[in-house]
Amino acid sequence: MIEQGDHIIDINADLGEGIGPDHAIMPMISSCNIACGGHAGDMTSMRSTIQLALDHNVAAGAHPSFPDRDNFGRVILQMSRQELTESIFEQILTFSAVCEELGAQLHHIKLHGALYNYAAKDAATSDAVIKALEMTGLRPILYLPYNSVFHRKAEHLFPLAFEAFIDRRYEEDGSLRSRQESDAVIHEPELAWKQLQLMVTQAKVMTVQGHLIPVKASTFCLHSDHPNAVEILNYIRNQMSTHGIVLNA
Repeated sequence: MIEQGDHIIDINADLGEGIGPDHAIMPMISSCNIACGGHAGDMTSMRSTIQLALDHNVAAGAHPSFPDRDNFGRVILQMSRQELTESIFEQILTFSAVCEELGAQLHHIKLHGALYNYAAKDAATSDAVIKALEMTGLRPILYLPYNSVFHRKAEHLFPLAFEAFIDRRYEEDGSLRSRQESDAVIHEPELAWKQLQLMVTQAKVMTVQGHLIPVKASTFCLHSDHPNAVEILNYIRNQMSTHGIVLNA
């Protein structure tokens, strides 16, 4: 039950990648980003994950990537703008067709991995992705970082939802700590909850250097391939219920 003064948030997770406990995670989130063939996923996994989202009333979004299964989409590929546009267009169109087949709505788009981070700072990459989205004729919500290049490029063209991360540590400039660093990922449920609560209630996040910086977000991601994903989500959901933070229905 939502009461006056409650903070209403979205919690999202990347699913359909063939590595996370999707069936355990789906009931605890409100939106999901489903791999659509770039870094992972195929028609079978898209169908099963979209159906799972429908079963739990979770908003389904596409999770396009550099077309790079070998590196799980975590390496910047050297592609022409046209090649990238065509790849993203094909991934989203395929996902949209599966949604239509199952009677699901394509709710949002969230870029994956290296493409997410590169589009956030590189204008040409943002332009290539936006062109692909425009070619589809769809107007889904875009999940992206606030005040990024991608944000500024897309803000007058698509509805936006700004994203922050529950299980990743932040640098002073607001970027995510590189996964090459041993402390890039938050493993303890208590620390993940503390980070989420701070972001939601104070619009701030603690950097690895120990300083508070502003953060603007309405959707918060927990990675499904995190080894403690289910434990963290269980802990967070229990804490939310007693701290005035409500999951978006």
